[in-house]
Amino acid sequence: MEIKFMERALELAEKGIGHTNPNPLVGAVIVKDGKIIGEGCHEYFGGPHAEINAFKNAGEDTSGATMYVTLEPCSHYGKTPPCAEAIVKKEIKKVIIAMKDPNPKVSGRGIKILRDNGIEVITGVLEERSRKLNEIFIKYITTRSPFCILKSAMTLDGKTAAVSGDSRWITNEESRNYVHRLRHRVSAIMVGVGTIIQDDPFLNTRLGEVKGRDPIRVIVDSSARIPLSANVLNFNSEAGTIIAATELAADGKRTELERKGAEIIITPMADGQVDLKALMKALGERGIDSVLLEGGGELNYSAIEADIVDKVNIFIAPKLIGGNKARTPVGGEGRQYMKEAVLLRDRKTYTFGEDIMIEGYIRKEG
Repeated sequence: MEIKFMERALELAEKGIGHTNPNPLVGAVIVKDGKIIGEGCHEYFGGPHAEINAFKNAGEDTSGATMYVTLEPCSHYGKTPPCAEAIVKKEIKKVIIAMKDPNPKVSGRGIKILRDNGIEVITGVLEERSRKLNEIFIKYITTRSPFCILKSAMTLDGKTAAVSGDSRWITNEESRNYVHRLRHRVSAIMVGVGTIIQDDPFLNTRLGEVKGRDPIRVIVDSSARIPLSANVLNFNSEAGTIIAATELAADGKRTELERKGAEIIITPMADGQVDLKALMKALGERGIDSVLLEGGGELNYSAIEADIVDKVNIFIAPKLIGGNKARTPVGGEGRQYMKEAVLLRDRKTYTFGEDIMIEGYIRKEG
């Protein structure tokens, strides 16, 4: 029964995807006499937490009930009062928690409040699933640096475009829909200026009849070469555009871009290019908790070398196009020996029609 009710809490937590950043995804279920009497989730950033929404939803008195919650109830005053105190006031008898708060500044305090008030607390129920669901939050709250997902699509022979540069479409519609769900989930999407010049994308979220959230568009552009006519600077979106440049960007071009509504971030240079580590730090300081990297081979290689990539989603379509000069997902100088290859851990494979997606996490040293 504990598994069943926690699974429901996790289902509820998923409803907040794309709306709670940089807060976590949390679901809560209140159970009394073996049945659910109230449930809720954290619906949007700044809104009531899951526990409070579950109390509001409860159809009867919650005293003596058990609460299932996917993340340790908060213990501090932020945009909302502490949920741990609300649980005490509502006379909940038992709280079952999937995972402790990963924030080292507050971890365990919510649990302590509950136990100090005579409430039984059990932790670790479906913890791995909760951690997977909140992998973005965990990285951001512990490092203040965005969780970075490198996404690319290629043919079976490893090409991201034909020799002509044509890349529409490598993958099928089902795969592309999944990518738009990824865009809805993250705070920002990052590409290099070469992608803007070559393809002139909008970098928005398109989910059909469902309204998705556009990510902030981050263009890595050392010398501010982006055309003022680029779509990312000229279409109506609630999300803004950031140009990540260096001192190579002319003052006049910076002014023109700012007039277009873009924000300019000037980073130090690393090998003559934007320092990606410094850029991620600057994005984190702006509350950007996650980045979907949809760059070309050069930017992807630079991101891997800068050690900013956490997760990889590579789509593979059952197509062969060949071409010695056709682009590949990761370019750059490359590693000299196979023993230097970047390894992926916790790998999973998904299918989208005839396409395959391989997901894995960059294996960090140590």
